[in-house]
Amino acid sequence: MNDKSSVLVLGGTGKTGRRVAQRLQELGVPTRIGSRTATPPFDWENPASWAPALLDVRAAYVSFQPDLAVPGAPQAVRAFGEMAATAGVQRLVLLSGRGEEEAQQAEKLLAETGPELTVVRSSFFAQNFTEGQFAQGIRDGQLILPVGAVPEPFIDIEDIADVAVAALTEDGHGGKIYEVTGPRLLTFAEAVAEISAATGRSIDYVEVTPDEYGAALTADGLPADLVEFLLYLFTTVLDGRNARIDDGVREALGWGARDFGDFARAAAATGVWDESPR
Repeated sequence: MNDKSSVLVLGGTGKTGRRVAQRLQELGVPTRIGSRTATPPFDWENPASWAPALLDVRAAYVSFQPDLAVPGAPQAVRAFGEMAATAGVQRLVLLSGRGEEEAQQAEKLLAETGPELTVVRSSFFAQNFTEGQFAQGIRDGQLILPVGAVPEPFIDIEDIADVAVAALTEDGHGGKIYEVTGPRLLTFAEAVAEISAATGRSIDYVEVTPDEYGAALTADGLPADLVEFLLYLFTTVLDGRNARIDDGVREALGWGARDFGDFARAAAATGVWDESPR
């Protein structure tokens, strides 16, 4: 591949994308951020913005916003892949989700477009407790969700970024599907208990019904389509179908995934969960 051409990182300012972009830049790889605020801008909802972002790109990290589970996402990903192939892109790395039928459809459609494809099929992000909407609940001392005693192998996004960068920059990953998970199954209540231990604070986990949770989100002003997606995530993807550990991190990199306890202790040390002022 032409080393002077760029790697495009879609969602390059988001949770996984910014970490992928940072690693590529540290390796000296010419990197283009794909976001609505970048130059040139990239917007999934505006296909006219895709071609300029793909100019002189040899590989791309494909992170779909808001999620591959939303209606029309697989078709949009395929359209992007076709445009990438026309632009001469040789390698694609797709961030996918475990247990999501739409995500697996997107994987299949993207694989048909031509460029070499690596799929990083991820479990639930550990960083959703630090960078997402859960963080405020942790700071307030009570996380409220419509999830019962369903175990999930939470994955540290740093591991996802390492796998993605390897697939973008090294040979031997094409055609692979890496199911990346943490090394241990934890319920949400157990994860919150580990965060509580790491912070030295009393933090409770409270289970509510999906209807109660949806009503609370609506009352907080979240748009209806986002409320619907979150309820889908908690009632379908987190119904136990993903309650197993996979070793995709080791398969891709040669070492195991980071444990949630290590993540929680490192995050607590940054002060991200310090108690909210009353």
